[in-house]
Amino acid sequence: MVPMELAEALAEAGRRMDARGWVPGSAGNLSARIDETRIAITRSGVHKGRLTTADIIAVDYEGNPLVPGQKPSAETLLHCQLYRLFPAVGAVLHGHSLAATVLSMQGGITFANYEILKAFGYATHELEVRLPVYENDQDIARLANFIEPLLQNEPPIGYVIEGHGVYGWGTSVEHAYWRLEALEFLLACELERRKLK
Repeated sequence: MVPMELAEALAEAGRRMDARGWVPGSAGNLSARIDETRIAITRSGVHKGRLTTADIIAVDYEGNPLVPGQKPSAETLLHCQLYRLFPAVGAVLHGHSLAATVLSMQGGITFANYEILKAFGYATHELEVRLPVYENDQDIARLANFIEPLLQNEPPIGYVIEGHGVYGWGTSVEHAYWRLEALEFLLACELERRKLK
């Protein structure tokens, strides 16, 4: 159901995220668009640093597994939402880094004057960019419904769920990884700046 090349790319991204400490335990989830009706996503409860291609399963855009009995990530609907809303999104990566988790519990997150903001397509570093922080909710369908109009009104560079972790995306698995890496760098910088104050 999932093209092997896509499954391998997601498994590799999981290993890279694990090496950076962004997906402790079985935290996080990774996905990629297969086509206009299917998404490849990590199955529930697997360690992202030890992913195999068998751990990447296919779901429809409502988050339903295409093979009976397979269980996708609990947060599948948040991935599906991004593919539905933004046709250019080809992959979504979600991690639980220390910086994202801690900063999200301190209120809003704004990045100003960082050169690496250019990774998100800005022509200059001389600007402020807000990273939305959404309140955590164990009811993922309700959380997705809350987030949707906010995403549509002002498409962000990513977002964070409070006390949880960060979502980043891109046109491909590799592009999504680069953008997540830039987000994690920004979050780590902000955490260090707050420690210095």
